[in-house]
Amino acid sequence: MMAQVFSPRIHEAQVFPNVGWPQFEAIDRAFDAIPGVRLRYLDNALEIMPISEDHEDFKAILRLLLEAYLRANGIRFYARGGPSLGDEALGARSEPDEAYNLGSRKPYPDLVLEVVITSGGIDKLEGYRRMGVAEVWFWEDGVLNLYGLRDDGSGYDQLNQSRLLPDLPLDLLCRYVTYHDQFDAVDEFLRQLS
Repeated sequence: MMAQVFSPRIHEAQVFPNVGWPQFEAIDRAFDAIPGVRLRYLDNALEIMPISEDHEDFKAILRLLLEAYLRANGIRFYARGGPSLGDEALGARSEPDEAYNLGSRKPYPDLVLEVVITSGGIDKLEGYRRMGVAEVWFWEDGVLNLYGLRDDGSGYDQLNQSRLLPDLPLDLLCRYVTYHDQFDAVDEFLRQLS
């Protein structure tokens, strides 16, 4: 008889207050073996988020389109994937869906992409503010919302156009995020750009 592995099913984001950093690190290690879950930490609050197939599909197409645009325009970038960012000193840690340095490598990304399938939870922008992330883009319910870090670092303002990529046609990008086929979406997007 084959032993079954216990795998809890989390269907929506859950926030747990009063979690110290050492506890958080222990929980993080325990969740390493559980696929489909992402953790976020801010000021002693732990958020556990499920990662769905839809989430991964939107994340993938956003990455493909953005990287195609950057390459087509000769913009040097360094994809950081979704590594854990932050530390105990900041009181924050996030696992962004995608993160990029533009121009050169830096300790923290210039641009973070987040796909939001479940809402609520801790303040994602506050964690990224502490890390000095210049822009955070949220894809939620078919809408792309951009936030730019204020010059004084005090918070984010919602943007109509990227400051980092001012020539990127956001309407065109958004049209191809929901295209019926990822491969065709990138090809059509690049054709429209030229």
